[in-house]
Amino acid sequence: MILSVSRRTDIPAFYSDWFFNRLREGYVLVKNPMNTKQISKVILNPETIDCIVFWTKDPTPMIHRLDEIKDYPYYFQFTLNSYDLSLELNVPKKKHLIDAFIALSNKIGKERVIWRYDPILLTDSFDKEYHFKWFEYLASRLSDYTNKCVISFLDLYRKTKRNLKAIPLLSIQLEDMNDIASNISKIAASYNLAIESCSEEIDLQRFNIKHGKCIDPKLISDILKIKIDVDKDPNQRLECGCVKSIDIGEYNTCNHECLYCYANFSKGTVQKNVALHDSNSPLLIDNLNGDERIYEREMIFYKKSQISLFDY
Repeated sequence: MILSVSRRTDIPAFYSDWFFNRLREGYVLVKNPMNTKQISKVILNPETIDCIVFWTKDPTPMIHRLDEIKDYPYYFQFTLNSYDLSLELNVPKKKHLIDAFIALSNKIGKERVIWRYDPILLTDSFDKEYHFKWFEYLASRLSDYTNKCVISFLDLYRKTKRNLKAIPLLSIQLEDMNDIASNISKIAASYNLAIESCSEEIDLQRFNIKHGKCIDPKLISDILKIKIDVDKDPNQRLECGCVKSIDIGEYNTCNHECLYCYANFSKGTVQKNVALHDSNSPLLIDNLNGDERIYEREMIFYKKSQISLFDY
């Protein structure tokens, strides 16, 4: 199986102790987001996990502990945007994050650290020229430590609209997307960075931006040096290219407080959940009450064979 850690919250930044405890215990319990009394048990060991995909804005708490997962293939999706505290209320300073990005890349290799510059949104303060200026600055700092950057444009889910109601967003039109993509692609090319889009319907290939797969079977095959055979994840949006994975996170648990985040409903809900976190619990949030229904998740293995030149 491919383990996603996690689209729903920043486990490396806030729950790394819990994650390492779960690896030592050999399993994790994951609540069904639609029915929290239905819980799946996911077995965790090097034999059951084909690859771990970490998603984070700050991997600092994990960097000095990566030797504890030396038996697991893994890579990081690292989001580093140009926004300030008006949008990212509890995200560390950019200098800290740039230093963390460089430290992580030096430790595990640039091919296993993917830079995410997303979501892209527009306001009077964060206009296109702002993005071009700061994307170039970040590219100049990070290009020696990654091979690829992933971009996306803001999707206004209902909860995202609610969280952003005090922010005077500008509508992003098709011509804006094309202009942003064209300029970012040119900047990236000057630093030898590939650009991919995440879950975008718009075709940007004329700007050398292809539709990406954040949970990427080719990258995983390259890391494993074994071909994996895995289908697209049917639980993700049609535009999402990611292959199947099991996510062990939980919504409404990320303390970064980014107003554009789709995974948090409200600050109060997050604070309530975070207060229930126990790093020794098999659940990310709270402990078992005894009225849950627990079933063991089927482990599907995707390793196929040694990679051949004909696979590419």
